[in-house]
Amino acid sequence: MMRFSFVLLLVSLGSALLVVNTQYASRHLYMELEKANALGLRIETEKERLQVDRRAQATPLRVEQLAQDKLQMRTTTPAVTQYVNHGVAIATSQP
Repeated sequence: MMRFSFVLLLVSLGSALLVVNTQYASRHLYMELEKANALGLRIETEKERLQVDRRAQATPLRVEQLAQDKLQMRTTTPAVTQYVNHGVAIATSQP
């Protein structure tokens, strides 16, 4: 009877240790999941902010300003327009 009680005690202790280990692993995995969710939320927020910045950078007024400032471009007017005739010159014969 003593042997049976001792084996039963060892099985109970083993089971208790297994439960504690499983709970620890479960809590650890839950913490990792929460960290991953928080990181995902931060990444999504950063993505939305970058999309807003990209849309702000691509406005026509900003593009025109950059073209004038950095590329020294200017808008066309009839005063600065040059027309080029792209045709074949007709040869005239001289007698």
